[in-house]
Amino acid sequence: MSQTAATFAISDLAREFGITPRTIRFWEDQGILAPEREGSKRVFTRRDRARLKMALRGKRLGLSLAEIKDLIGMYESTEDETPQLLECLRVMEKRRAALEQQREDIEAMLAEITQFERQCEQELTRRNASK
Repeated sequence: MSQTAATFAISDLAREFGITPRTIRFWEDQGILAPEREGSKRVFTRRDRARLKMALRGKRLGLSLAEIKDLIGMYESTEDETPQLLECLRVMEKRRAALEQQREDIEAMLAEITQFERQCEQELTRRNASK
């Protein structure tokens, strides 16, 4: 179905977001999505599509399932989005700090690897020179 359609099948959403139907069912099991049913067929609304898009974005950003659920849930609780935006900024700041720490850790490990490689190369050079 097109994006202007009022409802979507699970295959529509899977194709649009490049994910499997199983992934969509996972988000449903977690309470992020609540599709209607037509017999055994799931029927997703624009709301479900928007929630899936936010959940996938949160996942790409490395947010926990609890953080994703909290952020998505906040958008349904009130007309004033200021608290949600402030909380979103807080969560993003926390995630940024964690990623910056990871980057520092990776840079330190790379420096150690470089140093060890140099030591190995020097030892090989020393051994080859003594032959």
